[in-house]
Amino acid sequence: MSCKNSPAAATIGIVQNASSSFYTMAENPFHAGSMVIATLGNPREKFWGAILGLTPEGLSLCGIELASFDDLVSMVKEGEPFSPAVVFFPMHRIERIDLDLADGNLPSLTERFAAKTNLDAVAVLTRPAAVHARSRPQP
Repeated sequence: MSCKNSPAAATIGIVQNASSSFYTMAENPFHAGSMVIATLGNPREKFWGAILGLTPEGLSLCGIELASFDDLVSMVKEGEPFSPAVVFFPMHRIERIDLDLADGNLPSLTERFAAKTNLDAVAVLTRPAAVHARSRPQP
């Protein structure tokens, strides 16, 4: 019996074909560019930002600590320079990842950011750092 005919070969083939590009956005909403809130343990932290990558090893995110959200909005509105964090969190630290979605009448953080700054959060957080200093919302 050859390896190609064994059940293990079929299983390995299925795993190899299960890449993130295999899934559509509807099947996997946690794709690059999705705005999320990541809850971390040891130490307990929450981050808001855009997914750069999500792998079995962990989460790459471009964003800010959730507690700094209002400060970021103020800085962007005033046209002040800021530097979002580009971070990697190993999977053992991740307790949960929530899509940043509205909840009933409560807008998402992404919607709040857009309403207060007239800017798209994904575009602001993921553009090169040199541009952040020049960003000013249009009246």
